[in-house]
Amino acid sequence: MARSPYISSAAEAVDRQSVRGRADATWPAESRRQVIYELISGLSGLALALFMWGHMFFVASILLGTRGFDWLAEALEVTYIAQPTVVIIFALFVIHAALAARKIPAQLRERRRFAHLAKELRDSERQWRNIGPDGVLKPHVESWLWIWQVRTGMIMLVLGSFHLVLIGLDIFTTLFGDRAGIEAATSMARTAGGLVWVYGVLLLCVEFHAGIGLYRLAIKWGAGARLSRTALWRVEKFLFWFFLGLGLVVLLVLAEIIPPPLGFILGS
Repeated sequence: MARSPYISSAAEAVDRQSVRGRADATWPAESRRQVIYELISGLSGLALALFMWGHMFFVASILLGTRGFDWLAEALEVTYIAQPTVVIIFALFVIHAALAARKIPAQLRERRRFAHLAKELRDSERQWRNIGPDGVLKPHVESWLWIWQVRTGMIMLVLGSFHLVLIGLDIFTTLFGDRAGIEAATSMARTAGGLVWVYGVLLLCVEFHAGIGLYRLAIKWGAGARLSRTALWRVEKFLFWFFLGLGLVVLLVLAEIIPPPLGFILGS
């Protein structure tokens, strides 16, 4: 026997109400879960960015020559600072990548929309420059920055994993050197042997990704209430260009393209 349309409508209404009730019941738990994910993602990203800046100063010891680089590396290994640091940073890297991957378009349709949005922002930037700022809103720069943060994150996931595995092998094995640990001779030979281009791309991606990530993290969690976005943006640009410039000089020394500029201090 066919069901009455009134009964069907009532049944559908009850079903919709029950589904809505279940959704309302799970919404607070899901919201809390997402906040926790954001906190972990932000804190792990902050820790990784601070580590990368500290790591840059460590690698910059090559500017003093091989003697300064080897002395600092051995000091960190003898005091058992380097070994657990590699493990912790690798774990943070994986955690941050896994949580950040939630925002990366996974399906082909989403990726097409992502690419289309990037194209629209790029085209609107050109139009804004041609027409002029009068009466025309400038394209959403922060959306463009987020798109490139995602792209650099994808590159870092590959190149960063490769670098961390390589450093782990250096520290825990004698596969690439005369002893277990990081050595200037090994690092320079590896970089000069062709990895200079890999590390160049990684350097650019890391500094851009970290700088924009910290800027967006500060905006997200209320730093904009004390400092204007313009001030935060200027701080981000200063940090980006400072560490990028320092990293390029370090990379040129490691690739043996230029001599250590401060080598005279230690007589290297």
